[in-house]
Amino acid sequence: MMRALILLGAMLVAVHPAAAQQANDDDVWAPLRFLVGEWVGEGGGEPGQGTGGFSFQYDLQEKILVRRNYARYPATKGRPAYAHDDLMIMYAEPGRSGWQAIYFDNEGHVIHYVVSIPADGIWEFLSEAQPARPRYRLTYRETGADTLTIKFEIAPPGKPEAFTTYIEARARRKAPSH
Repeated sequence: MMRALILLGAMLVAVHPAAAQQANDDDVWAPLRFLVGEWVGEGGGEPGQGTGGFSFQYDLQEKILVRRNYARYPATKGRPAYAHDDLMIMYAEPGRSGWQAIYFDNEGHVIHYVVSIPADGIWEFLSEAQPARPRYRLTYRETGADTLTIKFEIAPPGKPEAFTTYIEARARRKAPSH
């Protein structure tokens, strides 16, 4: 009986191109699946100590991957407490290899990223170099089964490779995978 069901499923994929396309589309996210879930972390570096978290969740029947991020920074001598919220949508555009992402935040930033995986367990989001604008690089690095580090860097206008670290953080998955 089980063999018959498996065979029937294989035949349906062969007969229905949409089903075959769905199977192929699922594979596009395989290198990014580690990031999926809810994460909590604590950060350091400029502009100061903060706490926050983020999630990566599929949407539109796994056609996009959505990251929602928040950070809360306490007041310091020269600055009141503040909150940062952002949304990033990752997608695989037909006819292009790899992934792209678009980022929006409550400060009015919009950043277009190209997403790459330069090595196992490293995910890099790199904005395009533009002469009169800063360039951004966001890197996630897997450090354990349910832990990672995050580094956000900025390069000044006219110096697209002169990245300096703006924020570094560590995060752990809220509900460990088993």
